[in-house]
This record gives sequence, C-alpha cells and structure tokens, in this order.
Amino acid sequence: MLQTLQLGGLFGLWYLFNIYFNIYNKQVLKVFPYPMTMTTAQFAVGTVFVLLMWTTNLHKRPKISSSQLMAILPLAMVHTMGNLFTNMSLGKVAVSFTHTIKAMEPFFSVLLSALFLGEMPTPWVVLSIIPIVGGVALASMTEASFNWAGFWSAMASNVTFQSRNVLSKKLMIKKEESLDNINLFSVITIMSLFLLTPVTLFVEGAKFTPAYVQSTGLNLQQIYTRSLLAGLCFHAYQQVSYMILSKVSPVTHSVGNCVKRVVVIVTSVLFFRTPVSPINSLGTGVALAGVFLYSRLKRIKPKAA
Repeated sequence: MLQTLQLGGLFGLWYLFNIYFNIYNKQVLKVFPYPMTMTTAQFAVGTVFVLLMWTTNLHKRPKISSSQLMAILPLAMVHTMGNLFTNMSLGKVAVSFTHTIKAMEPFFSVLLSALFLGEMPTPWVVLSIIPIVGGVALASMTEASFNWAGFWSAMASNVTFQSRNVLSKKLMIKKEESLDNINLFSVITIMSLFLLTPVTLFVEGAKFTPAYVQSTGLNLQQIYTRSLLAGLCFHAYQQVSYMILSKVSPVTHSVGNCVKRVVVIVTSVLFFRTPVSPINSLGTGVALAGVFLYSRLKRIKPKAA
C-alpha cells in the first residue's frame, strides 16, 4: 500500500511539473524562437541543480568508471535529441497538438521493447495501437496550427524518448549501487549540456545574452524568469520520470506518459485558449481512448505454451 501511494505521488508530481514546464516553455518560445538555446538553458539549469545537490550532500555523488560513461553516452545523446525535438515542435505548433502526436509513444515503446528487450506484445496490444495511430492522423488533418516541421519534430521526439527509456531500463539492470536512478539522470543531464552547447553556439549563436534579448524588444526579466521556471520544472519532471522508470517497465511508463498527455492537453487548451475543431477533438479523443485500451490490454499476459 505504501509503495502504491508513493508511486501515485510520483505520478502526480510528474504531471504537475510537466504542466508548468509546458506553460512557461511555450510562453518563451512564442516570443523567443530559438529551441536549441532554450534546450541548452534547460540543461544548464539542471546541471547547476545537480552540482548543488552533490556539493551539499543532498544526494551522494557517484563514482563512475570510464566504461560506465561510455555506456551512458548513447542515453545522453537520445535524451538530448528527444528534448530538442520536443522544443522544436512546441515552438512551431500548439502545445495540445504536440502532445496529441506524442500520444503515439506506445507504438514506439512496443516496437523498441520488442527489438531491444525481447518483450513481445500480444495481438490485442498490437490491435489497440490502431486507434492511437488513426486518432493522431485525424487530429493532424484538422489541426489549425499544423505544419510539417512541428509534426515531424514531435514524431522524432517519440522515437528518441522511447529509445532512451528502453536503454535506461537496460542500464538500470546492470548499474552499480552508486549509480541509482537519480545519479543516472544527473550524469545524463550534465553530458547533454556538454553535447548540445557547442552545437547551439554554432547553429543559433549566443542568443540568450541580456544584450541580445533586450535588442529584440523583449522584457528581459520576464524572459529570464520564465526560462528559469521552465528549466526548474523541466529538470524536476524528468527526474521524477526517471524515478518512476526505475520502478515500472518502459511500456507502463509510456502508458503513464500518455495519461499525462490528457492532463497537459486539457490544461494547455484552457490556458492558451487554443482553437479546437470538433473533428480535431474527436481525433484526439480516439487516440487517447486507444491509449487507455492499450493500457488495459497490456496487463493481459499471453498464455504459456
């Protein structure tokens, strides 16, 4: 019972931090369209948080070997790309549409879990993915903010995030005691910052300086405050996500992620007053209903031969 309550509390925090991240992040990206810079800033906030956590002994700093760092590097790469693609999508289309597309995560979770973890889905689970794909397609056809850059960025985010979850689960099985889920995510955050910073400076330049932000006519204090809050919520929700992933399977994590989408879609539509057509609502509803059907069917274990 205590474990169930603890897991429920973690899911609640995951959803809450994600809601606030999407609101603050979208507010900044609407007026400051530099997704690489914003993603780098979010990794920087997370890195500062991690270093403070280690130096104050809030959480013990891990002892990591070079072989462990090499094993974590692919995780950091897909983590970096997943967050960058999400911010690219959020900068191009409505928050609700990005999360509607990302409802297709179970499809990629099933595929990657089968390929890398040997977890074969039942025929019923495979069939439950059809309404998810169909609903997303229907919602995409009628989305007012639709553009291909936003659509493909969200799809690419699905692939990279599910790759990260499956790879993380594999690493968690083999990790040493010092490398728990908190330290694993902390190391990934720092590595992601080092991976993305030079790319950001090369592609977008130094766009987050006070001089540049003020030259664009934006409110410097407002942009910095919202970016900081987005960065804190970003690190918090992903840290909680990793804590949950250490307790459940990648597919269960993906289902919880899709339930989170329902909450984020509804709150973002209400907060940003996003125009939603009846057919768009139907497509989103069908996709999310498919996710719930999938979560129910996933519990049915195939009979042993």
